[in-house]
Amino acid sequence: MAGKQAKVLGDNHIRALLVYAQASRYPERNHVIVMLSVKAGLRAGEIANLTWPMVLDPQGRVGSTIELQDWAAKKRSGRRIPIHSDLRKALEYWRTINNGSEFVVTSERGTRMQPSSLVNWFATAYRKIGLDGCSSHSGRRTFITRAARLVHKAGGSLRDVQLLAGHRSIQTTQRYIDGDTDAQKRLVSLI
Repeated sequence: MAGKQAKVLGDNHIRALLVYAQASRYPERNHVIVMLSVKAGLRAGEIANLTWPMVLDPQGRVGSTIELQDWAAKKRSGRRIPIHSDLRKALEYWRTINNGSEFVVTSERGTRMQPSSLVNWFATAYRKIGLDGCSSHSGRRTFITRAARLVHKAGGSLRDVQLLAGHRSIQTTQRYIDGDTDAQKRLVSLI
């Protein structure tokens, strides 16, 4: 990834983003947008392309995984992403309100929201809450960084994080992971 990377969000930043979403014109939709970014690691284009069949189980309820189709993902890197409980709640509630569209995230006209509109929404949100260096990719970097830090507790490996991110190369995944200087200090003290 050339250039400056989007900043990773802390818990307080995510809370501020959710408060901003709640106070917005479309609070339920915008809550789902934030959750898809930070709890599923989706890119803006993937959020825009996400359809209800990709998140619903055969009974028509929000399922346990997002089945992101190749056509909806960057470089046709479709994948399965387990749905976090907070994201599930947001999706379930949003479905009761937005039951007529094929796409999960819709514009005010009820049509598929464009990726550029999502990028602009995130840019405005971060500016309004006073976070510099953040973009629509910040939620994704946060998701990948947190997954990499916790994967050992789940009995997984960096390969699992790579698969969740939809990266073809483990090196790409590694570039997304933000370092932790406090952890580095603790690690060195253990040597």
